Amino acid sequence: MINLVVVDWPFLTPNRLTALSFATGLAAGVCILAAEPIYFFIAAFLINFSHVLDCMDGQMAKYRGTSSRFGNYFDKVTDQVKVFVWFAAASYASFNQTQSVTPVILGFTGVCFYYLRVYVKYVTIFIEIEHDKNYLENSSSHAASSGQEALKAGPGAGFLKNFQWFIGEQRKFFLFNEAVFVFMISFALVINQLLPMLWIFALSQLYYGSVRAWQRGNQIYLEQHAELLKPMEK
Repeated sequence: MINLVVVDWPFLTPNRLTALSFATGLAAGVCILAAEPIYFFIAAFLINFSHVLDCMDGQMAKYRGTSSRFGNYFDKVTDQVKVFVWFAAASYASFNQTQSVTPVILGFTGVCFYYLRVYVKYVTIFIEIEHDKNYLENSSSHAASSGQEALKAGPGAGFLKNFQWFIGEQRKFFLFNEAVFVFMISFALVINQLLPMLWIFALSQLYYGSVRAWQRGNQIYLEQHAELLKPMEK
């Protein structure tokens, strides 16, 4: 909705929006470190505003036809830094509240396994491309064909189909990705309950990080094994 107003402002570029989102996210981290209820409320607002700006930059780039490789890189790198800053700050604030090292361990575990989720994805892509130069093209074709079978929704689809789509989309909450982090940490800040949030964060990332690492490894192993068996089949 904000983009409806600012999308044509010439001095506001997608990369500047990304930088503003990053700066806002860092400011939220500083407010969390203050460890005062009023600053927790401010941090919750800043985290959500940072996320809004993060959504706006890509939309603006597509609207203007100025999407770039650097913009994509800049956006993704700053997103990862913000996740670290938010949970590191929340861990430290919870440590000050509880005088226990548990929040620090939980924050460290959650961040490490969250980054493992991301890392194994790109390592798999790198390995597959090294072996098959057409891997990305084949994967895109498969994803497109799978997407065509998805439930159609939007204007003209009718209330029931749109409602079914909306309910189905809520399952993504339990993937505990970056968009969910925004809700989790904001809610925890507002009610001043950082430790339970850190437990949920750590356990969810421990699970998904381990599962994704096993799935990617199993995928590579099975594909390699299938190729070794091909000559025998002939």
